[in-house]
Amino acid sequence: MKILVLNCGSSSIKYQLFFMEGETWDVMAKGGVEKIGLKGSFLKHEKSNGEKVLLEGEILDHETGIDYILGILLSDLHGCIKEMEEIDAVGHRVVHGGETFNSSVFITDEVISKMEDCIDLAPLHNPPNLKGIRAISSLLPNVPQVGVFDTAFHQTMPKHAYMYAIPFSLYKKYGVRRYGFHGTSHRYVSKRACEALGVDYKKQRIISCHLGNGASVAAIMNGESVDTSMGFTPLEGLMMGTRCGDLDIGAATYIMDKELIGIQSASILFNKHSGMLGVTGISSDMREIESALEKKDPMAELGMSMYNYRIKKFVGSYAAAMGGVDILIFTGGIGENGDLTRREVCKGLDFMGMVLDDEKNTGLRGKEMDISKKESKCRIMVVPTNEELVIAVDTKKIVTELVHK
Repeated sequence: MKILVLNCGSSSIKYQLFFMEGETWDVMAKGGVEKIGLKGSFLKHEKSNGEKVLLEGEILDHETGIDYILGILLSDLHGCIKEMEEIDAVGHRVVHGGETFNSSVFITDEVISKMEDCIDLAPLHNPPNLKGIRAISSLLPNVPQVGVFDTAFHQTMPKHAYMYAIPFSLYKKYGVRRYGFHGTSHRYVSKRACEALGVDYKKQRIISCHLGNGASVAAIMNGESVDTSMGFTPLEGLMMGTRCGDLDIGAATYIMDKELIGIQSASILFNKHSGMLGVTGISSDMREIESALEKKDPMAELGMSMYNYRIKKFVGSYAAAMGGVDILIFTGGIGENGDLTRREVCKGLDFMGMVLDDEKNTGLRGKEMDISKKESKCRIMVVPTNEELVIAVDTKKIVTELVHK
């Protein structure tokens, strides 16, 4: 099967075309459309041999963007398929599935209607996800589509973990509860770590740290998510690139009062101007923070200390919640490349049976590896994430099952 995976943002579309045969797979092409509806729109495309091309043009909406993508996949010069009918299915990343979706689903009109009901929960993310689905319905009307939800993996959280201590009526009326995100990534890396270690996924206590510009930690017990750091929105939990993470609501309302700002400005402040960027005043990019650290910049040192400390706190709390931990995983851009963060998070956790091999950890970037010492009771793993592959695998499984019904 040839499966196109789409991740539609508000002004961007990321894509990968997979060729899947049995248990094996190849990426035939990948790329992205940027600045949709803005000046300077462009499509960047990478062929399977690593050759890259950049095409500029006016891309006013998501349908035009997807049309451009299909066009380059069919192109004699840059493409990898000869006709549109070669695409067997399309898998979509969908950010929020609310309580409605606890697994990936075949997309129907009824499913789209239920996804629209979730827009209030993710007003910035779900509308562009739906635009991508509608664009495929228009451009490839006979091709089956599958939705894979960021929140679905965390739907196994017990009620005591996902409820907020607010009037229960607000949960009943508006669905105000903790949903969690990055579920596709946490699901992939936790399973992959168990495969690499040769252990039973259903019998492990795993803490997965997805550390990128957005960051979250998940507690996974016996193959199910039992807690995660992100909540009703992706703002809760860890300190991130531009998000503040956990913040006293009283502090938020105090700032709003003193700065004379409303809800929208406060949302921008805590989502876009806080985190590493807000604390350091340098950047949200960890590479720039690390450069400043080498120059002994005091704000970079403070930001990094805060960042690593908060991850460590979640690791400790989730180990307590699960009665121990068998595997600790680092993934995402920082988790896969940040040896300093991995070292600082693991420092002092010997009492939990967690012993990092500093030689293996130092300089390790983007490679799968067990970076714990032999005597470590808890295995410490670096596992590069692959959310697109999860979407492709789920899409193949669901479409194949439908065909055989």
